[in-house]
Amino acid sequence: MCPTRIIAVRHGESEANVAYRQAGDDPLVYERGDDEVALTEAGRTQAAALGRLLAALPSGEAPELVWCSPYLRARQTWAVAQETWDAATLPLTVDERLRDREWGLLAPYNEAAIALRFPEELARLRAEGEYRYRPPQGESFADVAARLRDLLPDLRERARGRRVLIVAHDSVVLVLRHVIAESPDAELAGLAEFAPILNASVSTWHAADGRLTLLHFNAVHHLEP
Repeated sequence: MCPTRIIAVRHGESEANVAYRQAGDDPLVYERGDDEVALTEAGRTQAAALGRLLAALPSGEAPELVWCSPYLRARQTWAVAQETWDAATLPLTVDERLRDREWGLLAPYNEAAIALRFPEELARLRAEGEYRYRPPQGESFADVAARLRDLLPDLRERARGRRVLIVAHDSVVLVLRHVIAESPDAELAGLAEFAPILNASVSTWHAADGRLTLLHFNAVHHLEP
């Protein structure tokens, strides 16, 4: 038996999101570790909107458990949402398997900086495609899928018959769609159709006949003014 509902959320806007967006096509070396990146004020506002959405859910749809990435921006997103929702007593599990995709040696660099410092890696990325490429000492999307497949049995056991909220990252939400659907990794490139996963977006699966069925994906209606 699986959870009766999974609500998967990407963290709110982070300082790194802003830095990469502002850099545009200019080279950027972002020195802060991926696990240390914090939310912006806009990200905290998005997290508060998420909290209001959760508070407005019917009692039979609201999460009963929370599983969260260990990365700061995800933990802050849940903390702000939790405070806004006034849900202090929800059990929280912080799980390393919900961390963002690891870029290894390329982690501090945007694509323009990679082109300058590691042109051979940029050529490999473009040849293999984003969904097959594994950076040096980093992860491919198939690697993310493998750790999410490892996570799901634990989630089924510990959240059996209950509703769970997952607070994580764009790569996690995107690949979770792939893993829950039990799609082969040869089809990972098809996830491009559903990207990008937006900050503070909500994706929901509901259990029917023992299987999780996708209700909506990458929804951001709660962020509208």
